[in-house]
Amino acid sequence: MKCIILAAGYATRLYPLTENFPKPLLKVGDKAILDWLIDDIKDQIDEFVVVSNHKFAGIFEEWARERGGNITIVDDGTISNETRLGAVKDIQLAAKEANIKEDCLVMAGDNLLDFSLQKFVDFAVSKDASCVMCHEENRLEALRKTAVITMEEDGKITSYEEKPMEPKGNHAVPPFYFYKAEDLGSIQDALDDGCGYDAPGSFAAWLSRQKTMYAFVMPGKRYDIGDVESYENVKKVFEK
Repeated sequence: MKCIILAAGYATRLYPLTENFPKPLLKVGDKAILDWLIDDIKDQIDEFVVVSNHKFAGIFEEWARERGGNITIVDDGTISNETRLGAVKDIQLAAKEANIKEDCLVMAGDNLLDFSLQKFVDFAVSKDASCVMCHEENRLEALRKTAVITMEEDGKITSYEEKPMEPKGNHAVPPFYFYKAEDLGSIQDALDDGCGYDAPGSFAAWLSRQKTMYAFVMPGKRYDIGDVESYENVKKVFEK
């Protein structure tokens, strides 16, 4: 199994910390955000493919050399927030450049979890289908800023919307996905069909309308590092 990590953003809300340094390599406790994510599932993944923008690609390459192991850095060629490819196109680029032909875990490189992703992988393997993670969210303002699903008792997704003004349900989808090999190869079909390319969940939303997908309810918390305040908060949490 391969793992694509989306790390091509510019994190402008974290300036000046990320003006000349990539957010996924900021330290939380004694190691970088990416190290937390990779260390959690390194025994289950054959290769980690980290998608960077051109501005920070060299920094990621140096980090990968120092860390060692099965890490490939893919440079998406962009140099500013205004020219970024968008998460869906970055997934497509990573899959092409790394020649990914097997099932693949896809996740953002700026989120941390207080539980192991292995639980999600085991769930997806048991369903033999592409899957997403989800958690209950009852704040309307928050639901309007994320992907929202409805599902049956066994986790089968019945609706999937990106940033809906009137959400049909209260389960939010963070940027953690498991794609079957044949589904990962459908990204161009999705884009040709009008799928959005900026938000990473846009492809999952499109795919859920083409075939059966399932959602895994997270057994713990997810920490989204979006600005300086949330970064300082997660550092305190992980120090404990």
